[in-house]
Amino acid sequence: MSATATPSTDATGEDLSKEERLKSFLLDKAQDGEMYFKSKFIADEVGLSPKEIGALMVKLKDSASELTVEKWSYTSATTWRIEPAQDAA
Repeated sequence: MSATATPSTDATGEDLSKEERLKSFLLDKAQDGEMYFKSKFIADEVGLSPKEIGALMVKLKDSASELTVEKWSYTSATTWRIEPAQDAA
């Protein structure tokens, strides 16, 4: 009698949508070149918590082929540096 028989797929879909939302935001912001930011300053724009953004940035560093993601510095919070990935071809 359970109407929601797929809570695990919903959670997975939600995680993917968060990652895709952040990736899309970053691609848009990095169109003109490199960008530096702290998670807490973009959290409202992306609709994620700074902690979620930090965790997703670690994933995007390895998986987002369209972006170069670098952990830049740490002063009260991690500063990330992103730029569009350079074409290898």
